[in-house]
Amino acid sequence: MSSTPSLPKFVVWAPDYTDDGALERRLAVRPAHLENAKKLINQGIIRVGGGLLTPESVYAAAVDMKFVGSCLIYEGETIDVVRKIVEEDIYYTADVWDKEKIVILPIALATGLPPVPS
Repeated sequence: MSSTPSLPKFVVWAPDYTDDGALERRLAVRPAHLENAKKLINQGIIRVGGGLLTPESVYAAAVDMKFVGSCLIYEGETIDVVRKIVEEDIYYTADVWDKEKIVILPIALATGLPPVPS
């Protein structure tokens, strides 16, 4: 899927669960999550995204960073299409993202997005 002005963009705020094993679950499935995200980026579906950190993690070494969730911008035909993609993500199926707190909303971007890799 290539990026076109007619295709809606959706911001996804996916906070992590906060139980004692949440960070360990995230780290255990992170390689698979990143591999899938790379495919979606190359298809133009994920346009930008990343893990959200605790304020104390800003200057921490990579191994000491503490994640609290993810924030992404997806491009898709409808909110339901994007929701399905989110629900197929390993962070969703492996109970990293808090399913009850995920927010998906259309976004009217005031800035451009990076180009889709070719």
